[in-house]
Amino acid sequence: MFDFLDSGQYDLLGAFWVTVQLTLYSAAGSLIWGTLLAGMRVSPVPLMRAFSTAYINIVRNTPLTVIIVACSLGLNQTLRITLGGETFKDIGFRMAVLGLIAYTGTFVCEALRSGINTVPVGQAEAARALGLSFFQVLRLVVLPQAFRSVVGPLANVLIALTKNTTVAAAISVAEAAALMKTMIENEADSLFAVFAVFAFGFIVLTLPVGLLLGWVAKRVAVKR
Repeated sequence: MFDFLDSGQYDLLGAFWVTVQLTLYSAAGSLIWGTLLAGMRVSPVPLMRAFSTAYINIVRNTPLTVIIVACSLGLNQTLRITLGGETFKDIGFRMAVLGLIAYTGTFVCEALRSGINTVPVGQAEAARALGLSFFQVLRLVVLPQAFRSVVGPLANVLIALTKNTTVAAAISVAEAAALMKTMIENEADSLFAVFAVFAFGFIVLTLPVGLLLGWVAKRVAVKR
C-alpha cells in the first residue's frame, strides 16, 4: 500500500522541509508586520488607524490564493520585482512568503489587538503621566502584557499558517502540497495512502507546536 515511499521517486522529506521553511519565514515576517499593524490600529494618529483598518479588512477578506498569485503575477511577472531571487524557484518561494506574510499579518494584528484590550487603561495613563511617549508606552508597558495574553491565539494562527503554506503550490513552489499533487497523478491506485502520508506529515508539524505553545500560554498568562 505504501510501496511508492520506497521507490525513491519522491523527495518527501525535501517537500516537507520547504513547507517548514515557508512556515518559519512567514511566521517571523507575520509577527513583525502584525505587530506594526496592531501599533497603527491603536495609534492616536487617524491616518495610521485608517490605513491599518482598511488594510486588514481588505486583505483578511481576500482569498489567500488570490494574494499569492497576485504577488507572483503582479509583482514578479508584471513589475519585474524579484526580492533578490535569481532563479524561478527562489523567486517563487520569496513571493509565496511575501503573500503569506501579507495575509497572516492581519490575523496576528487582530490577535494582538485583543491582547492590548486586556491591559488596564490606567496602566497606559500612568505611563503617559510619567512622561513616556505613545510608542514608549506601547513598547514598554502594553505590548509585553498583550503578547503574554495572546500566546494561545497566536498558536492557532501559526497552525493555520502551516496549513496555508499548501497554497504556495499555486505558483509552483515545491512544497508538500505540490508533491502530493504529483503523487496523486502518478499513484492513482493508492490515493488514500497518499492522503494519509501527507495528513500524517502535517499532524507531525502542527501538533507539537500546538501542545508546546499551549503549555507556554499557561506558564506566561497574566493573572488579573
